[in-house]
Amino acid sequence: MDLILWRHAEAEELQDGQEDLERALTPRGEKQAARMAAWLDRQLPEGARVLASPARRTEQTVAALGRKFKLRAELAPDGNVSDLLELVQWPRPRGTVLVVGHQPLLGQAIAQLLGIAGGECPVRKGGVWWLRQRQRQRLEQTQTVVVAVQSPEFL
Repeated sequence: MDLILWRHAEAEELQDGQEDLERALTPRGEKQAARMAAWLDRQLPEGARVLASPARRTEQTVAALGRKFKLRAELAPDGNVSDLLELVQWPRPRGTVLVVGHQPLLGQAIAQLLGIAGGECPVRKGGVWWLRQRQRQRLEQTQTVVVAVQSPEFL
């Protein structure tokens, strides 16, 4: 199974009286999303499932990809790692899943899957971590490996 975690691009600061879920991307964030979406579109297999947080900024980020996606409450800013992993059915080998979400949730999921001490891994705005679950035949164990880490600034 491949799990791709994409943090939403740069968003507006929270304004007085504004709900966090209503925050939109900045013009810079729109450019970040477009660059990363172009890269992802070349890499993603045709049947990849695409899931996103219901926040406006994540919806705008994933819309740049131009593929069908589903909004899922489990991926909201207050989500937790166990709900995310259950949603994507990790580690069952069911193709590729792209998740567009928030920090610290994505960083916590990465840390847990890779066994990183400290409980959280930093993920840049608009950045992608591509993880793969694989079975080691000789050792009869599964491993999570990093396939790619990409930032929109390097595209």
